[in-house]
Amino acid sequence: MTQPGFVSQSIISARENALRTIAFNKPYNVLPCFTDPDGRQTLADYIDLPGVYAAGRLDMDSEGLLLLTSEGRLAHYITDPQHKLQKVYLAQVERIPNDESLEQLREGVVLNAKKTRPAEVLLLTGDPQLPERPVPIRFRKNVPTAWLEITLCEGLNRQVRRMTAAVGRPTLRLIRVAIGPIVLGDLQPGKWRDLASNEIAQIYSAVRHL
Repeated sequence: MTQPGFVSQSIISARENALRTIAFNKPYNVLPCFTDPDGRQTLADYIDLPGVYAAGRLDMDSEGLLLLTSEGRLAHYITDPQHKLQKVYLAQVERIPNDESLEQLREGVVLNAKKTRPAEVLLLTGDPQLPERPVPIRFRKNVPTAWLEITLCEGLNRQVRRMTAAVGRPTLRLIRVAIGPIVLGDLQPGKWRDLASNEIAQIYSAVRHL
């Protein structure tokens, strides 16, 4: 029996994990879930926190920022496309995009008979400083590559990869670097950190002002 005035460790842990939200740098080749019947790497290999779940997806072959939370309302604001919370990606693509293909991406491309929303697309002048990927990208000696910064306000399945493929620039490597006001920063692959209360407030504020 618990003694009067004594709070068990399990109760303390439950309180600490209540409404917890973290930022995680998902490595390449990790599933954005906690279990897999085929034994592949999942979030459970990196995160041991009860009650938090991924707010949105990041494909197994993509890297970067993933938010996990135990707060259902926050997860809804992050994932529901009606809130148009911006997500920013760095995409390494085959062949240097010309002005026409960049404009196509900005205006929206047709995927499965539906045109994507307008996007912000920048052609970077140099390679971004990123950790090496454990599995190198496909390299073709006579095919140059380029890096794009792409900002979307919707989340169709594998959208960035499908968009760049539609304009003849297949994506070789994809890293999400921001979700709304939350940025990946110097968080290393496989590491996570708690979001501060003011960062969570910034997400709600960003949604309200869209």
